[in-house]
This record gives sequence, C-alpha cells and structure tokens, in this order.
Amino acid sequence: MTTVSQDEATRTGGETPGAATPPPSGTADVTAAVRDVAHRAKVASRTLATANRMTKDAALGAIADALVSAAERIVTANAEDLERGRANGMSDGLLDRLALTPERIGQIADALRDVAVLPDPVGEVVRGQTLPNGLRLRQVRVPMGVVGMIYEARPNVTVDAAGLALKSGNAVILRGGSAAAASNAVIVAVVRDALAAQGLPADLVQTIDPYGRAGGVALMRARGLVDVLIPRGGADLIQTVVRESLVPVIETGVGNVHVYVDATADVAMAVAIVMNAKTQRVGVCNAAETLLVHEDAAAAFLPAALAALSDAGVVLHGDPAAMSFAPDGADMVPATDEDWATEYLALELGVRVVESLDAAIEHIRTWSSGHTEAIVTRDIAAADRFVAEVDSAAVMVNASTRFTDGGELGLGAEIGISTQKLHARGPMGLAELTTTKWVVTGDGHIKP
Repeated sequence: MTTVSQDEATRTGGETPGAATPPPSGTADVTAAVRDVAHRAKVASRTLATANRMTKDAALGAIADALVSAAERIVTANAEDLERGRANGMSDGLLDRLALTPERIGQIADALRDVAVLPDPVGEVVRGQTLPNGLRLRQVRVPMGVVGMIYEARPNVTVDAAGLALKSGNAVILRGGSAAAASNAVIVAVVRDALAAQGLPADLVQTIDPYGRAGGVALMRARGLVDVLIPRGGADLIQTVVRESLVPVIETGVGNVHVYVDATADVAMAVAIVMNAKTQRVGVCNAAETLLVHEDAAAAFLPAALAALSDAGVVLHGDPAAMSFAPDGADMVPATDEDWATEYLALELGVRVVESLDAAIEHIRTWSSGHTEAIVTRDIAAADRFVAEVDSAAVMVNASTRFTDGGELGLGAEIGISTQKLHARGPMGLAELTTTKWVVTGDGHIKP
C-alpha cells in the first residue's frame, strides 16, 4: 500500500489519505471540515484573482515539471488503484481511464504547458460601448472564484482541473472518488508543493477525498463558499449532483455517440473514421457507441467495416439488416433498444441500417446523450442538414468523434464536456471557467 509521509500530509492541510490525523467521521464533523476547506479555497482564490499571466504561467510550468519528476511515485500509487480496481471487477474501459504510465504523465504535463501558452481569459473585454450620455461600458471576464469537481476514476482530471482553474484565476476543490484515491493523493501533494515553491497559496488546489461520499455531499451543500460545481463521470454520478446540489452546477454528460455513414460516403474514409472512433481508445466519452448506415451504402460499406471491427475484437450488436452483412466468424448478436441507449465504454458497438438521412437523425434524437455525432458523406446538402438538425454539443463532418476533446480543439485541456445549453457547451476550457463583470465608468454621472 502506498504511504504518505507526515510532511506530505502537513503540506496538503491534513487532507491526504494516509495522513497521521484521520479525517472526521461524523456528518457534522465532515461538513465542518469541508466548509473549512472551501473557506481556505475562497481566501486563496482572492490572491490568484489579482495574479498576472506571467505568475500563473510560471506556476503551470512548475507543476508540469514536478509531475514529470514525480512520475515514478505517481505510477506506484496508480498501480495500487489499478490492483484494487481489478479486484473489484472494474471494466477494462474504466481501468484504461484510471491507468497512468510515465508516457501518459508526460502527456498530462504537456497539456499543462499547452494551457500556459494560451491567452489569459481574465480581463478579456467581451463587449463594450459608450452610451449617448457618455457612460463607458465594458463587460470583462473574471474568475468564478472557487470551482468544485466531483469525478470518477480519472486521475488525469485532477491535473486538468487544477491547471485550467489556476490559469482562469480560480481555486479548485477536488473529489476524485475512491477508485483513484492513491493516485490523486500523490498528484495533489505534488501540485501543492509546486504552488508553494512558486509563492502561491497551496490551498488553491485541495482534495476532499478522505471525507468520502459525505464529503461530496458537504461540497454540494457549500453554497456561498463554492461558486460552481462540475460533475464528471457516469450518468448516476452526474444526475445525483444535478438533483442534490445547492451549488450551481455545470452539467457534463455521458457519451452515447453516433457515427452515421450516408449514402454517398467514401467507403475507405468511412471505414477509417469508424475504426478510429470506436477502437482508438474505448474507455472515453467521445468513442463511438452506435453506427448508423444508410441502406444505399450498406452493401458497399458494411462487409468491410464489420470485418475490420470484428478483427479488432469489437462485439457487434446489429439490427436484422446489419446482421445480414456480418462476415463469417464475426461476433455479432441481435441488438435491442437497450443497446441503442448504452454507452459501452468497451469494445462493443451497436449497428443499424436506416432507410434515410431523416431516419438517422430521428434515431439520434431518440437515443443520443447530446455529446457528439458524426456524418460521413460527400453530399454537402446532407452534411448541412445533419449539422443543422442534430442537437448535440459537437457535430463532426467527415471526421472522427475522437476530436471532441479540449486538447484536440485547441483549448489546451478540458475540465469536462458539457451537454447542457447554458453558457458552457462542449469541451470546457478556460473561458468556460470564467464569468463576467460589468465595469461602468462615468464622470460624475447621476441618474435623472
């Protein structure tokens, strides 16, 4: 079992799992402890709100370097989480999300460096004008203040959330769940040490993992101390936070993602996109879960596509028309409505033949989670209709669904992918972690 030194426990405010002082167990004590964490985050956020870009970028670079230097410690802790996950029957897809390697840690550090070179959103003028009476108006971006994160089995989110929060001028409170407890404990300790070395408050990044589910509930109740809460994980976690939180919530969503191969699709292109969308990494929310194929493209496309998917180990759930194209030896079973509703996060895929673009759009409207959908077509009119009529956070035309990602879309990283329709939709980067303030400048103006 990974141990945490007394020094590390002290540096993380006594919150690190394995610290000498055990966390409180009673509900009232947990609530008080989490509110104290939130209060310290609020105080720390005031320091960061006035920090310049150079200070924030230097901190991100220092954190990235520290994570790479601590890779061996992090991987050792992660091995404990993976061992526990396997023992508890965690799926291969979730184990893949949980796993850290030196290469993945390097990529996580590079994402922080990418965030560092992005423009600072704080202070950006969203709009402005001078009124006829001479009042000068500016609407400017300002930090949220304190951002809470509740997420599952994703230690990379610990770093992404910390980095994006810091760059956008916010403190962050993390509840990463028991599955990644050992990994997150070390990561948070490394981040806090790097912040302190840069002269910034360590309490800009805190974890409430030691307080378990009761801590998560207390975080949801910390209205007035926590400014916004972002859940990231399975549907049950997200909906629980949406229902129970008194803190404003930016809702992320699961990825029941569709690829539609239109009648005019280039077969080779379509096969390549489907294979990438389904098999490149299965345990992520932008992986394809359902393949829809226009009946006029089925004979040319499905034999090659189903053979390639089967060779890659994908279990295929097909409607009768799709099953008629299954190659010999393919692992293909009849699909049910449950398959159309499922985010597999595994080497499984629903396959359906549809009679028209309208039928494909209707299927997506019925079963989609509003995350990402793709169309493969050479028909510009069909592409335009698909884009206009599919109501999801991201729509791809002749591209893999795997591009719905903050890093891939130039945001540096993401704190989650929002499927709601408020100010944040799709991959949430720096701008989505800010709000705005109106600055009104006059010259002795009074209202008549």
